[in-house]
Amino acid sequence: MAAEATLATLAISDLNQFYGGSHILRGVSLEVRAGSVCVLLGRNGVGKSTLLKTIMGLVSAKSGHVALCGQDITEAMSYRRVRGGIGYVPQGREIFNRLTVEENLLMGLAAGSAREIPAMIFELFPVLKKMLKRRGGDLSGGQQQQLAIGRAIAAGPKVLLLDEPTEGIQPSVIKEIGEVIRHLAKTQNMAVLLIEQYYDFAKSLADDYAVMSRGAITDRGRGEEMDAKNVRGLVAI
Repeated sequence: MAAEATLATLAISDLNQFYGGSHILRGVSLEVRAGSVCVLLGRNGVGKSTLLKTIMGLVSAKSGHVALCGQDITEAMSYRRVRGGIGYVPQGREIFNRLTVEENLLMGLAAGSAREIPAMIFELFPVLKKMLKRRGGDLSGGQQQQLAIGRAIAAGPKVLLLDEPTEGIQPSVIKEIGEVIRHLAKTQNMAVLLIEQYYDFAKSLADDYAVMSRGAITDRGRGEEMDAKNVRGLVAI
Protein backbone atom coordinates (compact mmCIF):
# COMPACT_ATOMS: atom_id res chain seq x y z
CA MET A 1 0.00 0.00 0.00
CA ALA A 2 2.82 2.41 0.80
CA ALA A 3 4.35 1.91 -2.64
CA GLU A 4 0.98 2.60 -4.27
CA ALA A 5 0.54 5.82 -2.31
CA THR A 6 3.83 7.21 -3.55
CA LEU A 7 3.33 6.16 -7.18
CA ALA A 8 3.79 9.13 -9.52
CA THR A 9 0.68 10.06 -11.48
CA LEU A 10 2.85 10.76 -14.54
CA ALA A 11 6.14 8.94 -15.00
CA ILE A 12 8.46 9.40 -17.99
CA SER A 13 11.39 7.00 -18.32
CA ASP A 14 14.41 7.33 -20.62
CA LEU A 15 12.41 9.03 -23.38
CA ASN A 16 14.17 9.60 -26.71
CA GLN A 17 12.81 11.48 -29.71
CA PHE A 18 14.27 12.43 -33.09
CA TYR A 19 13.26 14.89 -35.81
CA GLY A 20 15.04 13.73 -38.92
CA GLY A 21 18.63 13.26 -37.87
CA SER A 22 18.35 15.56 -34.85
CA HIS A 23 18.24 13.97 -31.40
CA ILE A 24 15.59 16.17 -29.71
CA LEU A 25 14.88 14.30 -26.47
CA ARG A 26 17.85 12.56 -24.88
CA GLY A 27 16.96 9.99 -22.25
CA VAL A 28 14.44 12.19 -20.43
CA SER A 29 13.12 10.81 -17.14
CA LEU A 30 10.70 12.80 -15.02
CA GLU A 31 7.93 12.19 -12.49
CA VAL A 32 4.98 14.38 -11.50
CA ARG A 33 3.04 13.56 -8.35
CA ALA A 34 -0.67 14.04 -7.75
CA GLY A 35 -1.41 17.32 -5.98
CA SER A 36 1.85 18.94 -7.08
CA VAL A 37 3.18 21.33 -9.71
CA CYS A 38 6.41 20.43 -11.51
CA VAL A 39 7.82 23.31 -13.54
CA LEU A 40 10.00 22.54 -16.54
CA LEU A 41 12.39 25.32 -17.48
CA GLY A 42 14.95 25.82 -20.20
CA ARG A 43 15.95 28.07 -23.04
CA ASN A 44 14.03 28.08 -26.31
CA GLY A 45 14.59 25.08 -28.57
CA VAL A 46 15.82 22.60 -25.96
CA GLY A 47 12.91 20.16 -26.40
CA LYS A 48 10.37 21.20 -23.76
CA SER A 49 7.37 21.44 -26.09
CA THR A 50 8.43 18.24 -27.85
CA LEU A 51 8.36 16.48 -24.49
CA LEU A 52 4.74 17.50 -23.89
CA LYS A 53 3.75 16.46 -27.42
CA THR A 54 5.41 13.09 -26.85
CA ILE A 55 3.58 12.65 -23.55
CA MET A 56 0.35 13.40 -25.42
CA GLY A 57 1.18 10.99 -28.23
CA LEU A 58 1.15 13.73 -30.85
CA VAL A 59 4.63 12.56 -31.82
CA SER A 60 5.82 8.99 -31.22
CA ALA A 61 8.64 8.20 -28.83
CA LYS A 62 11.63 6.55 -30.46
CA SER A 63 12.34 4.74 -27.20
CA GLY A 64 11.50 4.97 -23.52
CA HIS A 65 8.20 4.86 -21.66
CA VAL A 66 5.33 7.09 -20.55
CA ALA A 67 3.16 5.84 -17.69
CA LEU A 68 -0.10 7.28 -16.34
CA CYS A 69 -1.05 6.11 -12.84
CA GLY A 70 1.24 3.11 -13.25
CA GLN A 71 -0.14 2.08 -16.65
CA ASP A 72 2.19 2.19 -19.66
CA ILE A 73 0.64 4.43 -22.34
CA THR A 74 3.70 4.76 -24.58
CA GLU A 75 1.92 3.19 -27.55
CA ALA A 76 -1.55 4.61 -26.84
CA MET A 77 -3.26 6.94 -29.32
CA SER A 78 -3.68 10.56 -28.22
CA TYR A 79 -7.44 10.29 -27.70
CA ARG A 80 -6.92 7.33 -25.38
CA ARG A 81 -4.45 9.37 -23.33
CA VAL A 82 -7.04 12.11 -23.01
CA ARG A 83 -9.70 9.60 -21.96
CA GLY A 84 -7.21 8.12 -19.53
CA GLY A 85 -6.89 11.45 -17.76
CA ILE A 86 -4.41 13.80 -19.45
CA GLY A 87 -5.39 17.40 -20.20
CA TYR A 88 -3.19 19.49 -22.50
CA VAL A 89 -2.95 23.23 -23.11
CA PRO A 90 -0.55 23.71 -26.04
CA GLN A 91 1.59 26.73 -26.72
CA GLY A 92 -0.53 29.17 -28.72
CA ARG A 93 -3.73 27.88 -27.04
CA GLU A 94 -5.25 26.39 -30.26
CA ILE A 95 -8.84 27.13 -29.38
CA PHE A 96 -11.50 26.90 -32.09
CA ASN A 97 -11.86 30.52 -33.20
CA ARG A 98 -15.18 30.06 -35.03
CA LEU A 99 -16.82 28.12 -32.21
CA THR A 100 -18.40 29.86 -29.24
CA VAL A 101 -16.91 29.70 -25.77
CA GLU A 102 -19.61 27.22 -24.84
CA GLU A 103 -18.87 25.02 -27.86
CA ASN A 104 -15.14 25.07 -27.12
CA LEU A 105 -15.80 23.93 -23.55
CA LEU A 106 -18.18 21.21 -24.71
CA MET A 107 -15.41 19.88 -26.95
CA GLY A 108 -13.42 19.29 -23.78
CA LEU A 109 -16.15 17.04 -22.40
CA ALA A 110 -15.71 14.49 -25.18
CA ALA A 111 -13.10 12.65 -23.11
CA GLY A 112 -15.35 12.15 -20.09
CA SER A 113 -18.82 11.04 -19.08
CA ALA A 114 -20.16 14.49 -18.14
CA ARG A 115 -22.61 16.12 -20.53
CA GLU A 116 -22.71 19.54 -18.91
CA ILE A 117 -19.89 22.03 -18.45
CA PRO A 118 -18.69 21.72 -14.83
CA ALA A 119 -19.65 24.70 -12.68
CA MET A 120 -16.07 24.74 -11.37
CA ILE A 121 -14.84 26.15 -14.70
CA PHE A 122 -17.03 29.23 -14.31
CA GLU A 123 -16.00 29.58 -10.68
CA LEU A 124 -12.36 29.58 -11.73
CA PHE A 125 -12.91 31.76 -14.82
CA PRO A 126 -16.04 33.92 -14.34
CA VAL A 127 -15.35 35.79 -17.61
CA LEU A 128 -16.09 32.62 -19.58
CA LYS A 129 -19.65 32.49 -18.25
CA LYS A 130 -20.21 36.10 -19.30
CA MET A 131 -18.92 35.37 -22.81
CA LEU A 132 -20.48 31.94 -23.27
CA LYS A 133 -22.03 32.80 -26.65
CA ARG A 134 -19.09 34.78 -27.98
CA ARG A 135 -16.81 33.23 -30.59
CA GLY A 136 -13.45 32.13 -29.29
CA GLY A 137 -11.68 34.26 -31.89
CA ASP A 138 -13.31 37.41 -30.48
CA LEU A 139 -11.76 36.95 -27.02
CA SER A 140 -8.59 38.69 -25.86
CA GLY A 141 -5.38 36.68 -25.53
CA GLY A 142 -5.84 36.30 -21.79
CA GLN A 143 -9.45 35.21 -22.16
CA GLN A 144 -8.45 32.69 -24.83
CA GLN A 145 -5.87 31.24 -22.46
CA GLN A 146 -8.49 30.89 -19.76
CA LEU A 147 -10.76 29.17 -22.30
CA ALA A 148 -7.95 26.79 -23.32
CA ILE A 149 -7.35 25.82 -19.68
CA GLY A 150 -11.10 25.48 -19.07
CA ARG A 151 -11.44 23.18 -22.08
CA ALA A 152 -8.49 21.05 -20.89
CA ILE A 153 -9.94 20.52 -17.40
CA ALA A 154 -13.58 20.05 -18.46
CA ALA A 155 -13.35 16.25 -18.24
CA GLY A 156 -11.52 16.32 -14.88
CA PRO A 157 -8.05 15.08 -15.87
CA LYS A 158 -5.57 13.51 -13.46
CA VAL A 159 -2.65 15.23 -15.23
CA LEU A 160 -2.56 18.73 -16.70
CA LEU A 161 0.17 19.71 -19.18
CA LEU A 162 0.62 23.46 -19.71
CA ASP A 163 2.95 24.90 -22.36
CA GLU A 164 3.86 28.51 -21.50
CA PRO A 165 0.42 29.68 -20.33
CA THR A 166 1.67 33.22 -19.53
CA GLU A 167 2.99 33.94 -23.04
CA GLY A 168 1.57 37.23 -24.31
CA ILE A 169 -0.80 37.59 -21.33
CA GLN A 170 -1.41 40.74 -19.28
CA PRO A 171 -0.15 40.68 -15.65
CA SER A 172 -3.61 40.63 -14.04
CA VAL A 173 -4.56 37.47 -15.96
CA ILE A 174 -1.16 35.88 -15.26
CA LYS A 175 -1.90 36.21 -11.54
CA GLU A 176 -5.35 34.67 -12.02
CA ILE A 177 -3.95 31.76 -14.03
CA GLY A 178 -1.38 31.13 -11.31
CA GLU A 179 -4.11 30.94 -8.69
CA VAL A 180 -6.07 28.49 -10.85
CA ILE A 181 -3.04 26.22 -11.36
CA ARG A 182 -2.40 26.16 -7.63
CA HIS A 183 -6.07 25.42 -6.96
CA LEU A 184 -6.17 22.53 -9.44
CA ALA A 185 -3.10 20.90 -7.91
CA LYS A 186 -3.98 21.35 -4.26
CA THR A 187 -7.78 21.12 -4.31
CA GLN A 188 -8.42 18.82 -7.28
CA ASN A 189 -5.29 16.71 -6.66
CA MET A 190 -4.08 17.09 -10.25
CA ALA A 191 -0.49 16.45 -11.25
CA VAL A 192 0.56 19.58 -13.16
CA LEU A 193 3.53 19.75 -15.52
CA LEU A 194 4.15 23.39 -16.41
CA ILE A 195 6.53 24.72 -19.07
CA GLU A 196 7.28 28.34 -18.29
CA GLN A 197 9.76 31.02 -19.37
CA TYR A 198 8.69 33.53 -16.72
CA TYR A 199 10.96 32.48 -13.86
CA ASP A 200 9.23 34.28 -10.98
CA PHE A 201 5.86 32.83 -12.00
CA ALA A 202 7.36 29.34 -12.23
CA LYS A 203 9.08 29.62 -8.86
CA SER A 204 5.89 30.81 -7.16
CA LEU A 205 4.09 27.62 -8.21
CA ALA A 206 6.84 25.00 -8.15
CA ASP A 207 6.65 22.08 -5.76
CA ASP A 208 9.35 20.51 -7.93
CA TYR A 209 11.39 21.77 -10.86
CA ALA A 210 13.46 20.38 -13.71
CA VAL A 211 15.78 22.16 -16.15
CA MET A 212 16.25 21.01 -19.74
CA SER A 213 19.26 21.72 -21.92
CA ARG A 214 19.92 20.21 -25.37
CA GLY A 215 17.12 17.71 -24.95
CA ALA A 216 18.17 16.34 -21.55
CA ILE A 217 17.24 17.02 -17.94
CA THR A 218 20.33 18.68 -16.48
CA ASP A 219 19.07 19.75 -13.05
CA ARG A 220 16.10 19.02 -10.82
CA GLY A 221 14.98 19.54 -7.26
CA ARG A 222 12.39 21.00 -4.93
CA GLY A 223 10.82 24.36 -5.69
CA GLU A 224 12.21 25.98 -2.56
CA GLU A 225 15.76 25.18 -3.77
CA MET A 226 15.48 27.15 -7.03
CA ASP A 227 17.08 30.39 -5.86
CA ALA A 228 19.82 28.68 -3.85
CA LYS A 229 20.76 26.56 -6.87
CA ASN A 230 20.70 29.59 -9.20
CA VAL A 231 18.10 28.09 -11.51
CA ARG A 232 17.39 31.57 -12.87
CA GLY A 233 20.97 31.68 -14.18
CA LEU A 234 20.64 28.23 -15.74
CA VAL A 235 17.69 29.30 -17.89
CA ALA A 236 18.63 32.93 -18.60
CA ILE A 237 18.87 33.77 -22.30
